[in-house]
Amino acid sequence: MHITITGATGFVGLNLCPYLTNKGHEVVALNLRESYSNDVFQQTDAVIHLAGKAHDTKNVDDANTYFEINTSLSQKLFDTFLTSPASDFIFFSSVKAAADKVNGILDEEIDPQPLTPNGKSKLAAEQYLQSKNLPAGKRLIIVRPCMIHGPNNKGNLNLLYKFVARGIPYPLAAFENERSFLSIDNLNFLIESIISNKGVVSGVYNLADDEVLSTNQVVRIIATSLQKTPRFLAIPKGLLFVAGRLGDILKLPMNTERLQKLTENYRVANKKIKRALGITRLPVTAQQGLAKTINSFRSE
Repeated sequence: MHITITGATGFVGLNLCPYLTNKGHEVVALNLRESYSNDVFQQTDAVIHLAGKAHDTKNVDDANTYFEINTSLSQKLFDTFLTSPASDFIFFSSVKAAADKVNGILDEEIDPQPLTPNGKSKLAAEQYLQSKNLPAGKRLIIVRPCMIHGPNNKGNLNLLYKFVARGIPYPLAAFENERSFLSIDNLNFLIESIISNKGVVSGVYNLADDEVLSTNQVVRIIATSLQKTPRFLAIPKGLLFVAGRLGDILKLPMNTERLQKLTENYRVANKKIKRALGITRLPVTAQQGLAKTINSFRSE
């Protein structure tokens, strides 16, 4: 199958492109920073739209930037797809297009109420794509992945790794939260399976590992990778919230937003995509995927 991918130089693209190639697909990267013609998809079977603006943890970017990149570019690309011979359009949205905070378990039936420019711009793109008439023989698959991780991926996991590696007791042990993650191996498997299985109908699908993990469990997995004994410190929650607000003011690494990410529950259901694919389990457990990511930090 001939597949065109945007955002091929990002973390997901750098992993997904060789995976698809190894599965026998022909993969071509499309750079949206350069102009492209209306017949760009003439030889394409599937379009995977990865390119987008991720969440700005420093909160320095203008909200319009998100809508220019995540919404407007997606609209233009999809309109080009609609008039092309290509049959599949896979749009990478985010669980943040549905909710920034989750009570219970997030599934695809939720009434989306994003709070951030990132989530709002992704939802606006979703709504535009779904509003268009889809010609016969075409599929629109909108995927909402939760936190993606894998070797060479930077972010909160890398910061947590450095924290544990230095032997510093984890100070947020008072929180027994549960979070969903998505290993890059499971993401690759799911996207290739969607492309290859025409029985997966158009719609919105959450992507997440089968199991949820608490941050305390993540700390234990990191410590095991480092052959260290995990160290925990249960600082009172009220004191931590005060420290987070102080971090906001002083621009410290531990601020309110990062504290929320490390301590909140954010459980994501993946039953819909597994049911569509006719599978009961993903190939990699959450623990296995996380251990692989953590072990990659050791080699850096």
